[in-house]
Amino acid sequence: MTTLPIDAILPDLITALRARGRAVLQAPPGAGKTTRVPLAMLDAGLTAQTIVMLEPRRLAARAAAERMAETLGEPVGQTVGYRIRGEAKVSPQTRIEVVTEGILTRRIQSDPELRGIGAVIFDEFHERSLNADLGLALCLEIAGALRDDLILLAMSATLDAAPVADLMQAPILTSEGRSYPVETRWLDRPLPRDQRFEPAMADLIASAAAESSGGILAFLPGEGEIRRTEALLKSRLPADHHIRPLFGAMDFAAQRAAIAPAKEGRKIVLATAIAETSLTIEDILVVVDGGRARRARFDPGSGMSRLITQKVTRAEATQRAGRAGRVAPGVAYRLWTKGEEGALLPFPPAEIEAADLAGFAMELALWGAQAEALPLLTPPNPGALAEAQALLQMLGALDSANRITAHGRQLARLPLHPRLAHMLATAGPSAAPMAALLADRDPLNGAPSDLLLRVEALRDPRQFSATRPYGLNRPALNRIQTEARRLAKSARAPANASMPSPAQTAALAYPDRIGLRRKGDAPRYQLSGGKGAVLGDSDTLAGARLIIATDLDGNPREARIRQAIQITEPELRDLFADQIAWKNTCHWSKRDRRVTARQQEKLGAIALDDRIWKDAPADALARAMLEGVRDLGLALSDPARRFVARVGIARAAGHALPDMSIDGLTERLEDWLLPYLSGVTTADHWKKFDLLPALRAQLDWDAMQALDRAVPGSFTTPLGRQIPIDYSGEAPEISLRLQEMFGQTSHPTVGNTPLRVTLLSPAGRPVQTTLDIPGFWDSSYDDVRKDMRGRYPRHPWPENPREADPTLRVKPRGT
Repeated sequence: MTTLPIDAILPDLITALRARGRAVLQAPPGAGKTTRVPLAMLDAGLTAQTIVMLEPRRLAARAAAERMAETLGEPVGQTVGYRIRGEAKVSPQTRIEVVTEGILTRRIQSDPELRGIGAVIFDEFHERSLNADLGLALCLEIAGALRDDLILLAMSATLDAAPVADLMQAPILTSEGRSYPVETRWLDRPLPRDQRFEPAMADLIASAAAESSGGILAFLPGEGEIRRTEALLKSRLPADHHIRPLFGAMDFAAQRAAIAPAKEGRKIVLATAIAETSLTIEDILVVVDGGRARRARFDPGSGMSRLITQKVTRAEATQRAGRAGRVAPGVAYRLWTKGEEGALLPFPPAEIEAADLAGFAMELALWGAQAEALPLLTPPNPGALAEAQALLQMLGALDSANRITAHGRQLARLPLHPRLAHMLATAGPSAAPMAALLADRDPLNGAPSDLLLRVEALRDPRQFSATRPYGLNRPALNRIQTEARRLAKSARAPANASMPSPAQTAALAYPDRIGLRRKGDAPRYQLSGGKGAVLGDSDTLAGARLIIATDLDGNPREARIRQAIQITEPELRDLFADQIAWKNTCHWSKRDRRVTARQQEKLGAIALDDRIWKDAPADALARAMLEGVRDLGLALSDPARRFVARVGIARAAGHALPDMSIDGLTERLEDWLLPYLSGVTTADHWKKFDLLPALRAQLDWDAMQALDRAVPGSFTTPLGRQIPIDYSGEAPEISLRLQEMFGQTSHPTVGNTPLRVTLLSPAGRPVQTTLDIPGFWDSSYDDVRKDMRGRYPRHPWPENPREADPTLRVKPRGT
């Protein structure tokens, strides 16, 4: 065998695994870890049982198995075999089994002891897929509780190994990488903002082809970009330059052609991230990196994980560049400047941080564990996990305590997102085409939102192309049809013999996306899950009363519907009869500024029938008005404001009285205000409502007496009148006519605090504000008397106010 860099460290690795049973292996691209390590473990006799190696992709699993089998001089399926979705090549003699990551999780759930398996290798663990993270956590649990003989090895090219080693309590071993240097060439200046990706990539590949020799491996994010770049390159390259696309959805024969050495001429491979790891693409000396990667992220629009395009990380760029130095010195071209490289993230985020967690939540429930109890390298976001569990409860896969149900166990066996698994399990094999369609990318280009068009194209592509003006993605359609046939075989016929319509089938997957058209001209919809959505005005479904929205743009306020299917009310009632019920509702309408009482026949958040609730009970109306009060706010009259201020002063002095601050009152509305809201149902009613009786009712007789003693509500004038004291300012204050204070020889106080007294003219205008009545009589009164006698001659203005009688009367005319 050709010597590879990994060979030097294999003895140390075997020693560590024999001693500890666990290890973390760092080996840069080209070291040979994927094909050499399992064979070395087998040759060393570390275990008499099967060695299972996980690969993130089907192509990598096949290729690794074939390469190892070739090394042994055997066909695949003897000593070395593989299992991927829908295909297996193994035999009783198989000792090394290469599998895709989901296969291991299924095996663990069906056999928690992993009987017959002696070692599990997690290859390319740096990709941090959800399945790999979960698989490692479950294997660590199994090794700790059931199988102390289980050997565990995590291998990676660019992993930050310390956290993984800490989690596994394992040593780190590091191997040297590629044998040949790789020169990196960046752009001289950033691409213009309006520069399209594919033409820029085609230019860079053409330049690389002109400046270099040897095979070229170009990294692009997806099939669409590969096809468009291929079309641009065909007329720009010499005839002996052969373009070979490479992406996961291709058939295996085409993938082999891209991996195999060129028999003649020069090979240019246009690949997705599938070529980053685990694959040896021979005769490659040049890498052209477009700087983009597709990652699985939760898409609120589809309610499932989707692949989105993001910038590569520095670790991924390093991994890609390493592909150029496997057989000789190479060159790596990058579609960005050296300055832009500094802004790249160091490592890709773990999938568990951003992907849809519905499948993960299902696996947790099936395992019978809480997320925090598992040895996960990165814990899931609690909010995202709770949302996933709520969805599974809605689908009947989990009970109210998040325990797996019998239906959930059935869904877990299906290789689909729980939404689509529920649809397939409920509707049976007839739902397989819809499940495959919704799980894949849209096979139509430029078509309206109507999902029925896609169903029609799937049933008869030839007839569809002949009669419809929309572009048909044939490879995608072929892939969907193949997947539909496979899913149909895994589905059981439902107990109910009736066949659901396409719309009913979609509704099974999206019970929270049933949309009812709102009133008005615009095609706006209320969804059964509580959110809002809108169609384009010219969309063919814009007039539909009821729809199932199968794809939205994810806008949290009002999402735009990208794909939907019309459904009739009888179809809905037939499907969800047990969930449709009459509900009486009273709520505050912010738009109408009043309490609205309705009787509604509801399915989730939508009302299929809506009537006025004529005899709504007073308590229900009052409780709804509480929401109106929170909306409108507490507006205090002057008497209420004075009362609240008195209570606040008494509380500050240590008296045990309720909190009557605005925040305190708002927080306790139901306790003190509810009994007083009878007949109050509109904003106008509330504007006229006097809060004082409800405020005073919060104090019993003893509390009111204590308040009156501590903070009196009024001052008794020399005439015996009660004048309210206002405590809302810096000092307690009263206002009264100047003549009413005649005969007052001392200044009025509250406790030891003097009242601020505003003396008014007979017309009620302020004349003097004072904190010293005797001082006012001695100083300013004479000037006020001179001025007031001229203005108000019929009112008394005695020379000595201390000895005059208080009065509010006027002199008789003529006196």
